[in-house]
Amino acid sequence: MTKRTHKKLRLTKKVFSFPYILFLLLFVVIPLVLILVNAFLDSENNLTLDNFKMFFGAPSSLIVLGNSLLVGVITTALCLIIGYPVAYILSKISSGKIIVLLYVLPMFINFLIRTLATKAIFIAMGVELGMGTVLFGMVYNYLPFMIMPLHTTLSGIDKSYIEAAQDLGADKATVFLKTVLPLSVSGILSGITMVFIPTISTYAISQLLSNGKIFLFGDSIQLSFEQGLYGVGSIMSIVMLIFVLISNFIMNKFNRNSNAVRRSLW
Repeated sequence: MTKRTHKKLRLTKKVFSFPYILFLLLFVVIPLVLILVNAFLDSENNLTLDNFKMFFGAPSSLIVLGNSLLVGVITTALCLIIGYPVAYILSKISSGKIIVLLYVLPMFINFLIRTLATKAIFIAMGVELGMGTVLFGMVYNYLPFMIMPLHTTLSGIDKSYIEAAQDLGADKATVFLKTVLPLSVSGILSGITMVFIPTISTYAISQLLSNGKIFLFGDSIQLSFEQGLYGVGSIMSIVMLIFVLISNFIMNKFNRNSNAVRRSLW
């Protein structure tokens, strides 16, 4: 009898997963179900498809979506162009981890405060707010999310591969293109995912750094819910979720290919 009681009271790994499951249920699954249900309800909670007509029938909504995707692609490209050389250099020096920490420290400050501070700097310098300042704010906010996975991946590359390539007579450019770059593809894909997905769904940055001139998809979702258009806002949220899932699917597919390239190098 004592042994049975002891077995019932014994903590297992499954027990520690219950709080996480409860958290996912309350703050992920239920909100997603509510969004899906609201997409098919009108203001009087009657089933309707008018919300879909309002969204897909309005050219302005599709234009805002296209602009958001364009800003996301440009921001991701700029973060990769800037972040890869920085991560590569930092992976070569002993104090690289400390410098990476300095890049991450601003992330502990709320992004709205950072954006307002950036706006104040632009105004003090007399810079006209517009698309250029919005892209700067996007890159400023999301560049650390590109540098971190790249630095981790580049720092973890086995130096023996580079030494072997050099022993075979490869110059620095060939070593980088044939060895370092293929082995860092997983970090590149992680950085792209961590930058592109939040960029296309972000809000407030475009409004603050353009004085309301530029309106992105995240801002449209926020405005729809503020105006009580829960059905339209839910559809826009679903559309954004679909783009997130598609992005993850594409990145995972490329990641599998990069792992195959890595195995071939081994």
